[in-house]
Amino acid sequence: MWRFSVSILLVSYFTAALGDSEATCSGIVPLRNRNDKISITEFGGVGDGRTVNTKAFKEAIYRIKHLKRRGGTLLYIPPGVFLTESFNLTSHMTLFLAKGAVLKAVQDTRNWPLIDPLPSYGRGRELPGARYMSFIHGDGLRDVVITGENGTVDGQGEVWWNMWRSRTLKFTRPNLIELKNSKEIIISNVVFQNSPFWNIHPVYCSDVVIHHVTILAPQDSPNTDGIDPDSSSNVCIEDSYISTGDDLVAIKSGWDEYGIAFGRPSSNITIRRITGSTPFAGIAIGSETSGGIKNIVAEHISLSNMGVGVNIKTNIGRGGYIKNIKISNVYVENARYGIKIAGDTGDHPDAYYNPNALPLVEGIHINNVWGVNVQHAGSIQGLKDSPFTGICLSEINIHGSFNTYRTWKCSDVIGTSLKVSPWPCSELRTTGGSYSCSSTF
Repeated sequence: MWRFSVSILLVSYFTAALGDSEATCSGIVPLRNRNDKISITEFGGVGDGRTVNTKAFKEAIYRIKHLKRRGGTLLYIPPGVFLTESFNLTSHMTLFLAKGAVLKAVQDTRNWPLIDPLPSYGRGRELPGARYMSFIHGDGLRDVVITGENGTVDGQGEVWWNMWRSRTLKFTRPNLIELKNSKEIIISNVVFQNSPFWNIHPVYCSDVVIHHVTILAPQDSPNTDGIDPDSSSNVCIEDSYISTGDDLVAIKSGWDEYGIAFGRPSSNITIRRITGSTPFAGIAIGSETSGGIKNIVAEHISLSNMGVGVNIKTNIGRGGYIKNIKISNVYVENARYGIKIAGDTGDHPDAYYNPNALPLVEGIHINNVWGVNVQHAGSIQGLKDSPFTGICLSEINIHGSFNTYRTWKCSDVIGTSLKVSPWPCSELRTTGGSYSCSSTF
């Protein structure tokens, strides 16, 4: 009982600390007022949970695209369950889900459209060749808003998860939302659930704000990442709850030789005030990092019942870099690992990757992490021919359970530490490094 009380006190203390942070990056994309408003019911939409509304969505969005009302158009989804196949958005539109509105994907996978693989991946992420289009899709768009009164987008992903489990998939599963080659994007105040694959995937995008969303999937649902910025820049992710079957937020930038050739990094990404749970990682970088990942800030993160609190992962063949990463004010409870940084994670697209393409990992600063009932404090495993450098840990307290208390495990890493408990590995105890480590925050 006393241990439960202490845990509650720690959570309360940390939650209070989180509340002190009122900084926001959401203003990087201004929210535009749409004077032109239409309802899906005007185009024959029926929210009875049985009628397939694909035609209504396509006609409504066709109208928005071709009439080009000044200031754009809001497409209103009223309360009800609107079943539909996948569809494409257009520029200068708002998709608005009212309270009680549910946008639900059909479960018939036979006619699901296929699209080309991403050039930075060279093939579908799961299988060679094409991939299924996301449920809500957009390519080459500008000024797109998906918002509402906490209405729901439901991918009905179980049929896809079962195909994955039974190995009957023909192509890579669809994401719930993918916006590609797009800019000035806002996603807010919507519940996303049961994605077939990744939930929200902005790829080759810039100026993206995702905040005040809820993302849900069963913890045994395969690869249901929450938010995956991919080869994208100027991204703001804030004030959201995520509970899924894979990483809550995972920053990516392409896969092995294809990502190296495409050469588009993920950069200038802020992640703030995220709460959630998953058997995998809370805040992840990688493992697809071939285009490079830099200038990342993650702060005020509260995680429970986790695989790993913070997980930075890459592999031989990736090339690229991970640098200038700043993570602070993280609370982790009930986890296998508090912090894990690894150079041996992830598979390869094919046999043509270059094993001599080694990633550069430098300038990783992690500060003010508190862990309760964490089995392993941390593991930092660099690469023999490309050691991880500039690793700075400060103000970290990670506590084990009654029967498990394990310290850090490190190899091929160079860095410093200050006020870290349990005592860090020898590679992170460099004399005189405490100032440079602490002064980065």
